[in-house]
Amino acid sequence: MDAVSDVLRVVRLSGAVYLNGEFTAPWCVLGEADAALCDAFLPRSERVVSFHLVTEGSCWARLADDPMSAIHLTAGELLVVPQGESHIMASVLDLSPVLVGPLLATQLEKAPRQVMRLSYGGGGAGTRLVCGFLACDDTLSNPLLSALPRIFKIDMRNDPRSAWLDASLQFAAAEAADWRVGTEIVLARLSELLFVEAVRRCIDALPADKKGWLAGVRDRFVGRALSMMHARPAYAWTVDELARKVGLSRSALAQRFTELLGQPPMQYLAHWRLQIAAQELRGGSKSVGAVAEHVGYESEAAFNRAFKREFGMPPAGWRRHGAKGVAIAPLT
Repeated sequence: MDAVSDVLRVVRLSGAVYLNGEFTAPWCVLGEADAALCDAFLPRSERVVSFHLVTEGSCWARLADDPMSAIHLTAGELLVVPQGESHIMASVLDLSPVLVGPLLATQLEKAPRQVMRLSYGGGGAGTRLVCGFLACDDTLSNPLLSALPRIFKIDMRNDPRSAWLDASLQFAAAEAADWRVGTEIVLARLSELLFVEAVRRCIDALPADKKGWLAGVRDRFVGRALSMMHARPAYAWTVDELARKVGLSRSALAQRFTELLGQPPMQYLAHWRLQIAAQELRGGSKSVGAVAEHVGYESEAAFNRAFKREFGMPPAGWRRHGAKGVAIAPLT
């Protein structure tokens, strides 16, 4: 399995579409991970990824706390806010934003889990949006999700490979506009698919000199090393063996890996093993010793010490908190 697929599997995405909106200029709204809205559509989660698909017209978007993050969107483009931060969407960004939550409160109460409709604005030029989000485990500790830009857009149509995706977008818009039996699960899966495709295109569009996890995945040598470590995280990898398998010298791989990811291969592997262990402890029934063995620790005591350094509590404590549904951000 490649590193991107493995990281997305571990983060356990669960998608939903909640709004089919028509906005007419002038308009300006503030979106955020409203607790009532999220609880109505998503399983309890630590983080929420927000996304908005422009199906007609155009608009602007930016993070609420960063005027310099402004992005212009047109039909066929997908806006992604990976950390679920508050963000503004508008016909023009110099208007005072109105919170979206109160505009949807009545519909949310009457028809929970159904895609809501909203018509809002001053009656001018129109923009249609299909809005959704994805629940996921802690994005701040996940190498892929934490490496994504805080806000970005992807053109989902103007690409020779995108005929299937364009058809899917039209299908999603139609499903959001006309609730039918099975619409909820169809839109959930389409949400997850759109996000995965957005991640792939974000990686493809990286500048040649970009650093970080995404750049490492794209790199011919580091990407292969990451894939091998993710495919067999419990294996007793060494830099020598990884280098031999990817076709570099030990020193060349170690340097290239560290330059791109900011840490050497074995340190990365140690962190990733603990991420897998944290997920297994939270959602599984294996003993601590069995989890330790599964992720490559020969000694339960060594696993306990490493886990506490990473997450601020021993494995047993993490499992108790997780079982109660408490969201815990690991120490970094």
